[in-house]
Amino acid sequence: MLASILWILMMGFFVGQIARRLGAPPLVGMILVGIVLGPQILNVISSDVLDAADELRTMAVMIILMKAGLGLDREKLAQQGSVALRLGFLPATGEAIAIAIAAMVIFQFNFPSGLLLGCIIGAESPAVIVPGMLRLKSLGLGVSKGIPDAILTGSALSDVLLLLVFSLLLNFLRNGGVEQITILGIFTLNTLHLLPIQVILQILLGIFFGYLAARLLVLVLTKQNWTQNTVQDTVFTAVCALFLVIVANKLPYFSGYLAVMSLGFFLIELDAPLARRIRGGFDSLWVVAEIFLFVLLGASIQLQILEKVLLPGVLILAIGLLIGRMVGWYLSTVGSNWNWQERLFLLPGNSAKATVQAAIGAIPLAQGIAGGEIMLAIAALAILITAPLGAWSTATFAPKLLTRGEVDPTKVTVTTPTLFLAAVDTSDLAMEVLTKVADLARRSNAEVVVLHVVNTTNSSDIRQLEKQTKKLLSDIKYKFLTATGAIPEEIMRTAEAYHVTAIVMGKRGHRPFDILIGSVSQAVLETSQVPVILLESIKIKP
Repeated sequence: MLASILWILMMGFFVGQIARRLGAPPLVGMILVGIVLGPQILNVISSDVLDAADELRTMAVMIILMKAGLGLDREKLAQQGSVALRLGFLPATGEAIAIAIAAMVIFQFNFPSGLLLGCIIGAESPAVIVPGMLRLKSLGLGVSKGIPDAILTGSALSDVLLLLVFSLLLNFLRNGGVEQITILGIFTLNTLHLLPIQVILQILLGIFFGYLAARLLVLVLTKQNWTQNTVQDTVFTAVCALFLVIVANKLPYFSGYLAVMSLGFFLIELDAPLARRIRGGFDSLWVVAEIFLFVLLGASIQLQILEKVLLPGVLILAIGLLIGRMVGWYLSTVGSNWNWQERLFLLPGNSAKATVQAAIGAIPLAQGIAGGEIMLAIAALAILITAPLGAWSTATFAPKLLTRGEVDPTKVTVTTPTLFLAAVDTSDLAMEVLTKVADLARRSNAEVVVLHVVNTTNSSDIRQLEKQTKKLLSDIKYKFLTATGAIPEEIMRTAEAYHVTAIVMGKRGHRPFDILIGSVSQAVLETSQVPVILLESIKIKP
């Protein structure tokens, strides 16, 4: 089992990075690794890991949905609320019905069996869509109209609807009819009548339990201070989110995934500083979870059954996507402020299939439903085609179809590297500057550029300065530079060339409260576009 985990992490990471360097999404490489390492080819992943694949995928999807919730923007969501709600129901419904009709013609399915296939294929993949939309938010693409937020919310709602219909159809086909339920011995309803109530209940209770969990986290982590650092905050939050998913699986009266997404959303509203800390922690968790999710996804694909339904399966997917789902997209955005380019973006941005298909694709076959083998094959085909294509096309076409707006750092993690410029001479004050910049770099996980503008021919002084720099910055990534010329101009030129975050330098004073600033310091302060930190060496005259 440990060897399997090593193979998954090592090969998933490196092949994913190779795919990224070739211009493809890393998940393409990870899925390929899963196919190669899985039982279809090399069979090096142990049965213990494969048996736990569903649980591991559940944890990974929980992590990415928490990231989605922590990235939602309430104002943009309110602005696009109608569109988000329609995106949650119309595209998935249109695709499921189109696939059902096509399956009746191509595979001679009856309508319930065709609709069962439509529910499997029509579900959207949070594992592909959520990272893609969060990346767009971090780049500012489509954020002015709340397009990523609408797609994120609609995707979560559509999976609630299709999973409920899937369960209903599975019971119908297994039991040979619609179940009748008598309420209070008076009213007799069937499961079709209860479906709208179930959908509404799953959504409302999911949001409610997400809110309660967010209140609990704020109480424990902020008001009671039960944790001491961000790692503990993240672990406790992940435990609460996973608990929601587990309870929803045991008591299917609410959507666990929607509850997790709501938990992240309400954390922003209740305690934004806590949400920012946890967002960073879940960003780190996703680095590992992503590898497990997509490698195990690839390992679950049944290659041997694809050959039988390859061409009909591609036709089914095309009909569902290009007819059913596009009609749903059009109806979802009617009356909105989206232009035709933004509507067209839904084709790459809202069509990926992966996690849901891997989770439920084999259930009809396992339960003896007629046509179950075909359903499993098309589910595998949908993963192979739409997951890589959706991830690639989202990144490729978003800059062409969406307008760039201002990035909101309170909703996404802005990964701007911190780089300090330490301007030093060969005096004792240089040691104070280097000590201070080392402390700042350690606190902010930053890098340092050390600049010495040469104004002396004594090379031994420069070598001594390099030696002291190496000693004080031994655990920090730094670069030592020398330059000749006017000191203020060289400092500013280096700061602009390296895009530094702040400049740290020293100045000398002669009295405890001397308000005069040295000529070099004064020149840098007047021209710098970044913050300048001045350290003063005070000499008190007798």
